[in-house]
Amino acid sequence: MSSHSQFALLRQRRFAPFFTVQCLNAFNDNVFRQGIIGLLFWLQVPASERGLYTQLAPAIFILPYFLFSATAGQIAEKMEKAKLIRLAMLLGVLIMLVAALGFVTHHLPLLLIALFATGVHSTLFGPVKYSILPAVLHPRELTGGNGLVEMGTSISILVGMIVGGLIFSIGGAQSPWLAAAAVLAIATAAWIAAKLIPLVGASAPDLRINWNPVTETVGVMKLARKQLAVRNAVLGVSWFWFVGTVFAAELPDYAPLNLGGGNTLYVFVLALFSVGTGLGAVLCEKLSARTVEIGLVPLGAFGISAFLFDLYFARSGAAPASGLDITGFMHQPGSWRIVIDLVGIGMFTGFFVVPLFALIQSRTPKDELSRVIGALNIQNSGFVVAASLICLALREYLHWTIPQIFLALAVANTLVAIWIFTIVPEFLMRFLSWVLVRTLYRLRARGIDHIPDEGAALIVCNHVSFMDALILSASIPRPVRFVMYYKIFNIPVLRWIFKISKAIPIAGAKEDPELMRRAFAEIDAALAEGELVGIFPEGALTKDGEIAPFKSGVEKILEQRAVPVIPMALRGMWSSMWSRRDSRLHRGRLPRRFRAHVEVVADAPIEGHGITSEVLEAKVRELRGDAA
Repeated sequence: MSSHSQFALLRQRRFAPFFTVQCLNAFNDNVFRQGIIGLLFWLQVPASERGLYTQLAPAIFILPYFLFSATAGQIAEKMEKAKLIRLAMLLGVLIMLVAALGFVTHHLPLLLIALFATGVHSTLFGPVKYSILPAVLHPRELTGGNGLVEMGTSISILVGMIVGGLIFSIGGAQSPWLAAAAVLAIATAAWIAAKLIPLVGASAPDLRINWNPVTETVGVMKLARKQLAVRNAVLGVSWFWFVGTVFAAELPDYAPLNLGGGNTLYVFVLALFSVGTGLGAVLCEKLSARTVEIGLVPLGAFGISAFLFDLYFARSGAAPASGLDITGFMHQPGSWRIVIDLVGIGMFTGFFVVPLFALIQSRTPKDELSRVIGALNIQNSGFVVAASLICLALREYLHWTIPQIFLALAVANTLVAIWIFTIVPEFLMRFLSWVLVRTLYRLRARGIDHIPDEGAALIVCNHVSFMDALILSASIPRPVRFVMYYKIFNIPVLRWIFKISKAIPIAGAKEDPELMRRAFAEIDAALAEGELVGIFPEGALTKDGEIAPFKSGVEKILEQRAVPVIPMALRGMWSSMWSRRDSRLHRGRLPRRFRAHVEVVADAPIEGHGITSEVLEAKVRELRGDAA
């Protein structure tokens, strides 16, 4: 496990200014929207008219996502990304000038116009804010970078809602002027921070923009469905927005009706959820060992359901008391259980969504990513609207209680998770391999940055245990097609994992010449498609802990296709479980050395043309050293 911390990115110019811009932008959006609600109460607008404005505002803000996301994705593809962010933040300043005028003149229609413009601004910023991360971060930093962005965004939203609500509570007669000054100052700060973002270039400068929003929307939605894993990651992110919308929509009424408090308690429970989300987001890098570990997605999904179920049973009826502040609530029976559930839901939400964003960024071609994010924003908007309408129907027409809605959400989340993981078994396979590796070993990886971000390469490594392929998969950020002895491939349970990961079974020429021929053909086809292929050139597990002579199969592969070769070595595996040293395996007993320290080491790629198996063997021996 690397000692690197994602928080180091906050001190680096390639990331820190962008992170600041994103947080300020999310903060200002919520100050502005809460400010509008605060102004309605400050002006003592009648309840019926106030309800119209509060219901109309979310629709006005989200409408531009439907109308302009496809166009915004193209613009983010064609323009230099840092310049586009600066342009978007300058537009934000101009919009907040209009909003400030609306606040000081108490002109509600003008504020709604500014709100629509804010939606346009967010639509323009959306594709570039996620597509810039792969341009400035190494693939092994994507999970940590996305975790920081998710954490910063969730906390900024919370603080923005609090500040926006407080302005009209404490500002008195000067409240509209304070609101105007606040939104304008924050927008200006975001614009200044945007000027510090380094230039990163355009991903598709020659792209011809299609200004027809209808045909381009159809086009980008097709683009997002090209790869099965990306398509379902997009679906997963949209489901995250559905769950979040339902949860956030019910919390304002959940606090007084089921917890017995008022606005202060609502802010408290919202803070618990937001802090949990931020905590889960930043923990993703630690849990994934700095790879794009989609195995965390099933963990997140089922964790969300577990805590939602428990939240229902923790308080399924009305509050036992009323008028409670935070202290009063915490002294009520069962309050700590509710607190843990709220934080748990947020934390597992972070586990769920951060790897999905990292997967979309790592698996989508760089010249298509902004448009795929545009498609994601369109789909997210649809899920948000659907969630709002469903909540309205359940509350107003079916008269469901909020705990019942949470229970239904838990059931729906479980069913959706099972469906996604059934149609894309890679998610569940990675989860099982992640659990196996993290449970059985303490893993550390070094030199993984040598593995290229894209393009074909052949990985060669010593072969020590039945778990070698899973351990390497857990250390390498890209999917790897492993070539393995067919008897290992056919081990029960592991066979399903190997098959889903598209491992290539192989046999010796004397055992099964046809299987051997098919294996070499499949290896060449995979390399031709630009994939990573991993082989264990010894041809079998070591019997004594030493590296056996490399067979000539690696030379045959490189004769057909001379791709770069990446030497790797497993260290510490011989004395761990699942190696041939552990004779207990053959007697059906529990293996020894549980949670052994294991190290994966990689070296720089070697030109594949003319390389010999002896040279590669010597390199792997050097990498392994004495740590068998």
